[in-house]
Amino acid sequence: MYTLLNTISSPNDLRRLERQQLPQLAMELREFLVESVSKTGGHLSSNLGTVELTIALHYIFDTPEDRLVWDVGHQTYVHKILTGRRVAMSTLRMAGGIAGFPKRDESEYDTFGTGHSSTSISAALGMAVAAQLSGSERRAVAIIGDGAMTGGMAFEALNNAGAMDANLLVVLNDNDMSISRPVGALNNYLAKLMSGRFYSSMRSTGEKALRGIPTVHEFAKRAEEHVKGMVTPGTLFEEFGFNYIGPIDGHDMDVLLDTLSNIRKLSGPQFLHIVTQKGKGYDKAEADCLLYHGVSKFDRTQGIVPKPAEIDAAGQASKPTYTQVFGQWLCDMAQQDERVVGITPAMCEGSGMQDFAARFATRYFDVGIAEQHALTFAAGMACDGSKPVVAIYSTFLQRAYDQLIHDIAIQNLPVLLAIDRGGLVGADGATHAGSFDLTYLRCVPNMTVMTPADENECRQMLYTAMQLDTPTAVRYPRGKGLGVSIQQAMVALPVGKAELRRTGKRVAILAFGSMLAPSLQAGDTLDATVVNMRFVKPLDTEMVARMAREHDLLVSVEENVIQGGAGSAVAECLNLLGLRTPLLQLGLPDTFIEQGDPVQMLADCGLDGKGIAATVSAKLVE
Repeated sequence: MYTLLNTISSPNDLRRLERQQLPQLAMELREFLVESVSKTGGHLSSNLGTVELTIALHYIFDTPEDRLVWDVGHQTYVHKILTGRRVAMSTLRMAGGIAGFPKRDESEYDTFGTGHSSTSISAALGMAVAAQLSGSERRAVAIIGDGAMTGGMAFEALNNAGAMDANLLVVLNDNDMSISRPVGALNNYLAKLMSGRFYSSMRSTGEKALRGIPTVHEFAKRAEEHVKGMVTPGTLFEEFGFNYIGPIDGHDMDVLLDTLSNIRKLSGPQFLHIVTQKGKGYDKAEADCLLYHGVSKFDRTQGIVPKPAEIDAAGQASKPTYTQVFGQWLCDMAQQDERVVGITPAMCEGSGMQDFAARFATRYFDVGIAEQHALTFAAGMACDGSKPVVAIYSTFLQRAYDQLIHDIAIQNLPVLLAIDRGGLVGADGATHAGSFDLTYLRCVPNMTVMTPADENECRQMLYTAMQLDTPTAVRYPRGKGLGVSIQQAMVALPVGKAELRRTGKRVAILAFGSMLAPSLQAGDTLDATVVNMRFVKPLDTEMVARMAREHDLLVSVEENVIQGGAGSAVAECLNLLGLRTPLLQLGLPDTFIEQGDPVQMLADCGLDGKGIAATVSAKLVE
């Protein structure tokens, strides 16, 4: 079935093939991708679209001596397959297996680890300059998608690179798709491709006709520069100082090989614009590339079949995800208050905003992959009376930390951060884990930070946040809730007040957010008191003081790094009050946690019921 693919263990094997064999290899790779990803889950559409490009890059460039830097990295499966990891694809995104993104310690061909958007040009430029300083002739190539080009960091790098003479090639993979549909002026600019191709054809014909008439030909050449700026995307990148080439068909192997071969001989900053189709070669992914962007295991023949929802006696979904709870709340809140606006940095579906976008289109804003802009944009809206809700993953909020402090918190603006994927996220691994948000949020003045323990509390906390006229964050985990009944009527919770959930002896467990359920399990084992702390900031100091006076040991539990997190807030409180009750802080360890099954990952960190009980028991006998 994989006659050629089975002979490839490295790019050296690839480069031994004849050029006419490469289209067959591309067909085998697509077949293997669909077969493999249907069994493991992962990113499919983006990888199907970059098959020819990946083959051509490794065929023309001397990898790993020449550096390939992939933006985001969710389109690197073919790269992994061609660089000796074909067999390991069966372990993709699993504990102990290969990562879904490039990792420097996984392969020498993964020259730069990634997982977030818009970093490739900066990193590749750094490598190109380092080569220049060392006198090396090696080349650096950044492969970036049109969605990632909406990130400001990409333009910062272009601006810097264009002023240098380093040997950098930027390949823009233009497939009119990021994760969600791309937005903004740049996307509209790139959408002029057909005009650009038409223009190129007409220019070639016109030059031949006018060459015998020097005066007319010179006039036409001058007019060309003005017309070119209107109908082709090249002018933008040429103004940055790049030699722009394209657009070319990213699925035409001969064109790719010839173009890359020529570019490799050129010096200075080069920009190659290719056009590809996301989902290419698998009809179901071609028909709905968004559905097949990130997939769970599926039957490749049937395709992805939606699973029937679990329905309770009242006809409601029995265990909605926290993302779905947020999406429903946002619609309900917008119905009540016309000042509510929803903002997302290119994660409409991932953040559960589809219904809001459809029902409240004029109040829905997808700003592209631009987290910094998203927060300052929200701050500007808040200044003039809107009630902005920014739906953002914890890992991506890290990218806008200065805007959170400088543009929102210092001005004490009423911006609500709905922070999805707080804590561990499973298969996406360290680059996507929300391990640090409680630490970096609680130290910011004017912030209110809430951690819901279940889906109903999530809904009520979101409502509570909207009643405050200050910056707020509601941080919830990935996946389904606990199955508790969701109260449709929205009621504001008392700010900074915890909830006593179980009364026991000797030990008081102070649980934050998602850790309440395992803490209650541990509480039953230990006969311990369990408190649902609810608020990381402001902390319920009265509850902490009471628990400290009535128990021999306090235990804080959070799905966040221990350093500076919610447990640290408890320790600071005890110190301030002069209380000497011992405190055991449980949370994520001081390491980057790789991919795996999320339930097992928490157990490995000692954050399931058994693990909490065992650690506390060991502490009691010290």
